[in-house]
Amino acid sequence: MPDVLVARDFRSVVAAIASAARAERGVVLMLGGHIVKTGLAPVLIDLMRRGVITHLAMNGSAAIHDYEMARFGGTSEDVAAGLRDGSFGMAEETGRGLNEAFVKGMAEERGMGESVARAIAADGTAAHPELSVILNAWRMDIPVTVHAALGAEIIHQHPAANGAAIGDTSHRDFRRLAASLETLDQGGVALNCGSAVIMPEVFLKALTIARNLNEGAPRNFVTVDLDMQRHYRPRVNVVQRPTIDSGKGYEITGHHEIMVPMLCWAVADALDAG
Repeated sequence: MPDVLVARDFRSVVAAIASAARAERGVVLMLGGHIVKTGLAPVLIDLMRRGVITHLAMNGSAAIHDYEMARFGGTSEDVAAGLRDGSFGMAEETGRGLNEAFVKGMAEERGMGESVARAIAADGTAAHPELSVILNAWRMDIPVTVHAALGAEIIHQHPAANGAAIGDTSHRDFRRLAASLETLDQGGVALNCGSAVIMPEVFLKALTIARNLNEGAPRNFVTVDLDMQRHYRPRVNVVQRPTIDSGKGYEITGHHEIMVPMLCWAVADALDAG
């Protein structure tokens, strides 16, 4: 890969992630739904197994796609067609399964990510649990958090939706993410992949909690926004604001199904090379 322009940025991001992994600094990966929907779970799970990813965070869309891939082996619908007759997002199994998991999680004082992981693990008929990033992270003791936006996700349309359970479990995960961010200090990496609004907003608030409780730390870390298009919120809340006084932010644009595997393979190669 040439050492110019965005290719240089890509190489710098790979080096930063590999360096963080070697130094046992935090590598926080934040996901939007299309990262899961485009079939990228295997390359992300490989990085988890290598000990690279230290915290997996995602919006509600990513969790829904992950759950459907694990349980049913597929996750997609024709939104335009379903919207015409009101059937969009009305799948019984997804809505009931996830909402019941949240209610159970609230009763057991668990976060949303762990609640989803346990629900997948308990389903003896799941089609492809090995493809779940949530389940794999949980089994590897990697913190996995889901950050819901009430009314923005299809499972909130379901009669089983319980606002108290959604809020309780997701708020626990917000606190857990904030607690993880101090591991970014002095060489960690925070990556936002495919979330245009939710994760950039959540990250900024979690970061200010971490700095409030840790005398301004974390400092001097790398942030990356990796998406198909350049958006305002990721640029400002992930790339620019967190690194104003120290560290470095990168914005790399490209299709998820091309860029994410390239990044994961490059990091793996860098680690294998020592």
